[in-house]
Amino acid sequence: MPSSEAFDVVVVGAGPAGLGCAIALRQCGIDRVLILERAQVGASFERWPAQMRMISPSFHSNPFGQTDLNAITPETSPGDFLNTEHPSGKDYAVYLRASVSHYQLNVREGVSVLAIDSAPEGFRVQTDQGPVSARFVIWAAGEFFFPDFGGIEGAEHCLHNSTIEDWRQLRGVEHVVIGGFESGVDAAIHLARLAKTVHLLSRGQPWREDSADPSRCLSPYTRDRLKAVLADGAGSIRFIKQADIVKVERRGDLYVLTDADGLMLEISTRPVLCTGFKGGLGLVAHRFTGDDDSLSFTEEADESPVMPGLFYSGLLLRHRRSLFCFIYKFRSRFGIVARAIASRLGREWEEPLRLWRERGFMVEDLDCCASCECALEPAATSAEPAEEEATTGLAAIA
Repeated sequence: MPSSEAFDVVVVGAGPAGLGCAIALRQCGIDRVLILERAQVGASFERWPAQMRMISPSFHSNPFGQTDLNAITPETSPGDFLNTEHPSGKDYAVYLRASVSHYQLNVREGVSVLAIDSAPEGFRVQTDQGPVSARFVIWAAGEFFFPDFGGIEGAEHCLHNSTIEDWRQLRGVEHVVIGGFESGVDAAIHLARLAKTVHLLSRGQPWREDSADPSRCLSPYTRDRLKAVLADGAGSIRFIKQADIVKVERRGDLYVLTDADGLMLEISTRPVLCTGFKGGLGLVAHRFTGDDDSLSFTEEADESPVMPGLFYSGLLLRHRRSLFCFIYKFRSRFGIVARAIASRLGREWEEPLRLWRERGFMVEDLDCCASCECALEPAATSAEPAEEEATTGLAAIA
């Protein structure tokens, strides 16, 4: 990569966050945009387990002013392009690559970013293929490649769900899944479908949570699948609440799990960790940290509060009590980031981003996101296990 290269914007990451922002910039006539990707476009989706699907549904309702929930632009629809409602990871990667081609984005794959430093005209981005300069940087590196092992001692004896290519590869008839939110319940569902017995261990009871924010409770898609697998009876799922696993040991052919109360559980198969991800801010994390060491983004443009010109797009975005951890949520700020950069470059943005504003890609009213309540109370449902079916802690099974 020649050292003399200079761009208006460098985007780090070629997932939906990076590509969506880059396309919004192109709509504003900003062509000198370089996207750097350390693997390949959609790499994290390519590595999903074969059975994993998008939990938000794709539907081609764009002509009626309702953009497909999994689209990264207001003019495309994964549901229409892929002809499926809940795309697999590999499906979605195909959609992302098609978006790169259609919008003629400048993506360089196989490039790792090593550092981002301030420079007289903006930033100097150091990569393993040489430096590049930019007026602005958008950090959109994602988080799938940074698994969180939940602070569990001996986590190396477990399988993090991000390393599993296909649930059919897991041998044995009895399994422990640690983590009871979306990824944990998804793992339990797929294992139960394979006639396995699953112990689902969780610190809380996410399967019983109800919230106006879909980031804080199970999706309807997951609840429907959970209901179906519990009714099917091919395998079984045992829900164990208030199970705080702190240690995993290998003792001969057994794996021994210890909870915070010192109680133990033995199993012959490797425990599956569904404890999430640390986040992909990596080497710029300190640029998005507030006085209390919590993540901080400017509400005006999702910018670093300490390094102007450095923006963020992705799963870790949060404002007030609002989490932007689903594609259809963090995409609601693509137009905000593009507007800020276009304005500073002296480019027109109002008409180019008009459709983005109309279709929910430029959400500014953060109060509405923090107080979203449905007009109707949730109906009673059997989509989750009854209270008496959820065992409390390892005491009941140790």
